[in-house]
Amino acid sequence: MAQISINNLTFGYEGSFDYVFENVSFSIDTNWKLGFIGRNGKGKTTFLNLLLGKYQFTGSISASTKFDYFPYEIAEYQKQMPVAEFMEDLKPGCEIWRVICELEELSESSEILYRPYCTLSPGERTKILLAVLFSQENEFLLIDEPTNHLDQNARECVKVYLASKKGFILVSHDRDLLDACTDHCLVLNRCSIEVQNGNFSVWWENKQRKDKFAIAQNEKHRKEIQKLNHAAEQVAKWADKN
Repeated sequence: MAQISINNLTFGYEGSFDYVFENVSFSIDTNWKLGFIGRNGKGKTTFLNLLLGKYQFTGSISASTKFDYFPYEIAEYQKQMPVAEFMEDLKPGCEIWRVICELEELSESSEILYRPYCTLSPGERTKILLAVLFSQENEFLLIDEPTNHLDQNARECVKVYLASKKGFILVSHDRDLLDACTDHCLVLNRCSIEVQNGNFSVWWENKQRKDKFAIAQNEKHRKEIQKLNHAAEQVAKWADKN
């Protein structure tokens, strides 16, 4: 099993006074299935782009595997190609027999390979792109919202498929998908990322427990401060009388 190690990663956008990430360090196993959790606009896509080498940063990202991203960027001319030709243009060296094996796992016929890409439904397009993605060897996959714009049947098919796979980071607002397909969580905090065992529900239960404890502690401290203030007032009154 290989490791991906992040050491003292620091990054901020040019012109901004704030860091998106500051001195972030953690390690993950390339066999893990990680859900990426965090509010919109807080840095999930930025972190994936850092892994892909799209931005300059300080610190280091060490990996013995390549990274690949879903969804692929597709040019207009590629959309007019038959799918088999489209795949070769998108991913040179892509082996069709491997893609066909992945399509079978996605309950999709290989006949789709002979249709123009532009004629495919959103579900069929997602299946093709996932099949190409998982047909590659020695890659750690970054999967961003794979069930967007899919009907319920296609969403279920993608969920079952991803649940059978390993070696990826999954970004999704679909909690059911995250629960079914992940065994670890990357949790995006302010300027940092932490790794936790378990799927989304495990993380959510732990978060609620911690939040409840923090609220109770704050209330306890508030009451203690009130008592101290009251005691100080009593002492002041006593001092005034004497």
